[in-house]
Amino acid sequence: MKNPFHVMLIPTLGCPANCEYCWSSDTNSPVMPIETVKEIVEWLKDFRKDDRVTFTFHGGEPLLAGEEFYRKALPLLSEGLNHLNPEFAIQTNLWLMTPEMAKILAEYRVPVGSSIDGPEEINDLQRGKGYYRKTLEGYKTAIENGLSVRFICTFTNQSAKRKEDIFEFFYENGLVMKLHPALPSLRGSDPDKWALPPEEYGELLVYLLDMSLEHLDDMEIMNISDLCRSVFTRRGNVCTFADCMGTTFAIGPDGAVYPCYRFVGMPEYAMGNVHDRPTMKELSESAAWKLMHDFKDYVDSACSECRHIRYCRGGCPYNAIVPCGGKVAGVDPHCPAYKRIYDEITDRMDNEMFSSPPPGMSHFGGMNGDKEIPGVMSLIRKIVMNQ
Repeated sequence: MKNPFHVMLIPTLGCPANCEYCWSSDTNSPVMPIETVKEIVEWLKDFRKDDRVTFTFHGGEPLLAGEEFYRKALPLLSEGLNHLNPEFAIQTNLWLMTPEMAKILAEYRVPVGSSIDGPEEINDLQRGKGYYRKTLEGYKTAIENGLSVRFICTFTNQSAKRKEDIFEFFYENGLVMKLHPALPSLRGSDPDKWALPPEEYGELLVYLLDMSLEHLDDMEIMNISDLCRSVFTRRGNVCTFADCMGTTFAIGPDGAVYPCYRFVGMPEYAMGNVHDRPTMKELSESAAWKLMHDFKDYVDSACSECRHIRYCRGGCPYNAIVPCGGKVAGVDPHCPAYKRIYDEITDRMDNEMFSSPPPGMSHFGGMNGDKEIPGVMSLIRKIVMNQ
């Protein structure tokens, strides 16, 4: 179960990698001082008193902050905010993972997210030569020292053409798969160079739905599970498909508070600073907060007739404002992809639940006693049983 309050800590926007499609790194970025972590603790002590919190260290590359930073930051957050029962996560390329760093993170049971885009030749084409090798070296160090690691795979308009090879890479290596489409950015001068078109993204999701069902017992594709769960529960359960304002914040290296990590480093989207101990009311009076709520209002109107509005919510507001110069004038451009996969899941689910099965077939897909590919309801049942 995901915690209701999520704070993303961005120790730095610096990163030693040079991924072709990346928009979130800044070679001149400072590193968050430990004094700012102390200010975060003081700010949050009275900010929310009754919700569990997850802190995710993100970047840039968060391991650039160094071992001493985490040696101090983790106990400060864990002990100073123990009334919020803090949990932790980190997203890193693993290049700077050392045995000592891994032990520090393992002590606080920090799950690790990393990034790899498939086989070495595909990965290094878009993430840079040598990335694959360095990440796998860090992965080995993390695993050997007790950390759990999962990978995000970014699909670009180039790599999506080799989706079968990428799926096989994750499957053959026994890796849980999470995917992310390459996105345009408010920062980029050529935002569409690597971006995955919505129509291609939709077909990719349907392909991965089929693969998820075909390998129901020996492969997990996290996005597909999340999408199916959303349709079944009628509620978005990841930030892309939820009204996240007030429940998710990102804090930059200087203590500035943003609606999301994707805005960090752009002062015009800062809502306040932890050094000033802003209240929820004060944050809600910022221009960035109001922009996010303008998007919510826009979705309520523009998507009112869509059958998926309850668990889609127009997609990601950041994605929506990028093609509009930072203004609210449309929904997430990946809307056709979301509609494609949500329609597919919904139609299959309806057919499985309400069609009368022939003798020997259950409502959860698949013939009794044979190897027919399971249906969507089989995946839903697996999700419910594993919660």
